[in-house]
Amino acid sequence: MTSSARIHPSAVVHPSAVLEAGARLGEGVVIGPFCHIGGEVELGDRAHLVSHVVLTGRTRIGADAEIHPFASLGAAAQDLKSRGEAGTLVIGRGCLVREGVTINAGTPAGGGETRVGDDCAFLAYSHVGHDCRIGDGVTLSNTVLLGGHVRIGDHAAIGGATVVHQRVRIGAQAFVAGLSGLEGDLVPFGLAGGNRAHLFGLNLVGLRRRGFSDARLALLREAFRRLFPQEAGAETLAARIETVARDFSGAEDVEALIAFLRAERERPLCAPRPARG
Repeated sequence: MTSSARIHPSAVVHPSAVLEAGARLGEGVVIGPFCHIGGEVELGDRAHLVSHVVLTGRTRIGADAEIHPFASLGAAAQDLKSRGEAGTLVIGRGCLVREGVTINAGTPAGGGETRVGDDCAFLAYSHVGHDCRIGDGVTLSNTVLLGGHVRIGDHAAIGGATVVHQRVRIGAQAFVAGLSGLEGDLVPFGLAGGNRAHLFGLNLVGLRRRGFSDARLALLREAFRRLFPQEAGAETLAARIETVARDFSGAEDVEALIAFLRAERERPLCAPRPARG
């Protein structure tokens, strides 16, 4: 243990842990056996590192984090174009990081920062690539892999062993089923799955768990039906977007969906499979 680290008097650090000079530990932090904390790392109040955790680089972790063995947070990007430039990792409060999780720092090409919101859960051996932006309350199940520059909205969830292509956007409250390969942007509130993943419809189970009323769900159902009809006619998606935007003006959930569809994107849209003829 390095004595020149800045440690709150109430913090508890196991004698086998290594703290490099400059590391900062907040009130009530607990560092278990054989952890290694880099000199530019900041741990918020009451963070708990169980054991064998590596925190490196310019990494800030919020209060009440719980980080389990063999997690590695803040390491340089696994990007062959990168030359090891220093990046930043920022993780919000109340996050759960289970065994073997890896979250990489940002790169200059992505703004230099990987950012995770509050109250997220990263289950065993999941991976968050460089320059990702993850909202609040997001869950990554076991062995989920996110490529670089992925964007995930608040309260989205991804099932186990799913792979998300780099630069994909996943909207708020969406759900991706396990064992999927997601190559395109998934709209807010959507439910997708498969290899390659396609849009099934609304994430009704997740939305009900989040307290969505029947009235809110009815509006979303109608908007989805009109945006993604089972048998698309001559009208383009762009035209359907404008029609739904006009007809559902003032419906907050539908407006969020429209805003996502109108936003600039780098990947194709995750859409329903065409009806079989």
